[in-house]
Parts: sequence; structure tokens; C-alpha cells
Amino acid sequence: MAINFYKYQGTGNDFVMVDNRKLTFPAEDEALVKHLCDRRMGVGADGLILLQDHPDYDFQMVYYNADGRLGSMCGNGARCTVRFARNLGVIEDVAHFLAADGEHQASVERELINLKMNDVAGVERIGEDFYLNTGSPHYVRFVDDLENLDVYTEGKAIRYNDRFQEVGTNVNFVQRLSENEIFVRTYERGVEDETLSCGTGVTACALVANFLGFQSPVEVKTLGGNLEVAFEREAAGTFSDIYLTGPAKQVFTGSVPL
Repeated sequence: MAINFYKYQGTGNDFVMVDNRKLTFPAEDEALVKHLCDRRMGVGADGLILLQDHPDYDFQMVYYNADGRLGSMCGNGARCTVRFARNLGVIEDVAHFLAADGEHQASVERELINLKMNDVAGVERIGEDFYLNTGSPHYVRFVDDLENLDVYTEGKAIRYNDRFQEVGTNVNFVQRLSENEIFVRTYERGVEDETLSCGTGVTACALVANFLGFQSPVEVKTLGGNLEVAFEREAAGTFSDIYLTGPAKQVFTGSVPL
């Protein structure tokens, strides 16, 4: 038996995608998922995503971290899944789908995928830093020289500190580039390394930037490309109508024998 897969990337955040509408993928096999995501022994990816049927939605997105474990919401992964669904003929230009943090809507505009994120409330201030959940937990720290920052070492230290070591958190470092543009680098839990981009992380950083005077939409530079985050800020720091916009592309297809 072989697994047919598709490789997608969204601003360098890459995923093994599997059409699992017939429920043939052994999703309970954590070691298999980890193997497929391994960059030396497998296909190589930041995570694995199953596209599945759902009676109430266009499809369901099931996301696994590179460590083989079921993950929380993945923004870039969701944008890639929307592109995947369109390429499979599951949707046309709009999507209503289910992910780990609930339902989402998205639209396709040529090379771009516009993804509606869930509302965000409860932004916590930790000294000069911030902590919030945009479908996945994110710690946000602004720095002056992000290009030369040791993201792996500093991110790992926060991810495994006394507060976060059990459940984990993604750690984002942000630098102001201009009046409404930021540069973001992220240490991702589950990958346990820096990734080229993180959709929920970029979203978290854009919302935090609003507290520092940035207005919607916020332009975001990552190592893997550029994204945009638009939003409305309600009373008491609650954010709604949050949209994450950026490219999502198929890289290649293949099959792996079991």
C-alpha cells in the first residue's frame, strides 16, 4: 500500500497534504506522521494535513504537527488546505470549513487566499511582552535587530519556561519596519524549531502591533514571504473580522510506500 500525497507551502510554511475523504490514512499512527514530516528520512514538512468530508461544511481540515501529534489551528496550513480543496474540485472560489478551533470561511483570489480567523480576546501583557491565542497560543516580543537574533535559542527558552513547558507556546519575535509593516520570526511548538512563516503567529503579532499604534491592515514580512492581516478592534481589546491573506501553492505530488 502507498500513500499519495501533495506538498504545499504558504510563505515557506510547508505541509504534506493528504486527500482523506475515503478515510484510508492511518491517522492514529503518530510515528508515520512524524516520519513523513522528517526532512531527511521522509517527505519533509512543518506539518501534515488531512482534508476530509464533513456533513455540515465543505470539508474538514485535520492538522498534525511535525512531531506526529494532533495540532491546534494552523493559519498557513488552512490557507494551503483551501488551495488544495480548490485544486481537488471540492470548492470553487469560497470555502466554509471546519478546523481545530472551529469553523472558518475563506476565499480564493488568483494567487492569494483570504482566510477569516476567529475573534480574539484576552490579550495578556507580560512585562513588555504579550500573550494571546489566535487559534494557537502565541507569545509576542518586540525586538530591535531581528535579523541577527538567535530565534531558536531564545524561542526555546520561553517555550520551555516554567509557565509554558507543559502545554507549550509558539514564540514570535517582531521588529517594526515602517509605519504599518512588521518583520516576524517564529519558534513553533510541535516543530520545535524556527519555521519560515507562521500564520497564527503573524496574526497574533499584527493584533499586538495595534496596541502599539499600527492600524489595519498590517503588512507582515516573514523569511518565507509577505502576508497581510486585516481586523476590526472592538471595545476592551477584542478583535473581530480578522483576515489573514497571502499566497499558497502546490509544490509537488508523490507517493510513499507503507
